[in-house]
Amino acid sequence: MTSSKIRVDTAISAISGVTLAVYLLIAASLSLLAIFSFYDVVLELAAFIHAEDMTQGVLQVLHALLLTLIIVEILETVTVYFRTNRVQVTPILVAGITAMVRRVLTFGVEPVTPIDIGMTLVAILVLTIAIVYIGRMERTESY
Repeated sequence: MTSSKIRVDTAISAISGVTLAVYLLIAASLSLLAIFSFYDVVLELAAFIHAEDMTQGVLQVLHALLLTLIIVEILETVTVYFRTNRVQVTPILVAGITAMVRRVLTFGVEPVTPIDIGMTLVAILVLTIAIVYIGRMERTESY
């Protein structure tokens, strides 16, 4: 092997190590966020039991749960990367749909314009189509 080939292999190994370290830091951060977010769900649930406005209490609990779900979906993307050395897109798309549903839940509470509603619905539609398309592509590749 030539010395330039050895240098290139060493550089690639170093970059791969940095990428792995960054993914480990992201996984640790997301794990902590998921734990704190779930703790927030418990607090919101306790507040819901004693809330006077049941609708607002339900919305708060749902928001906390959906945020936790979004964090877990993104964490799943990182853990799949560790197992397969490939980034999976589907969990990211599911997290996007979850975020859009979370936004829809605020439509009755916060003032929104018709364009906000339309763009949110379009985003949900596009994300859903992407998930269906990727699912079909993965099924055809496995045959």
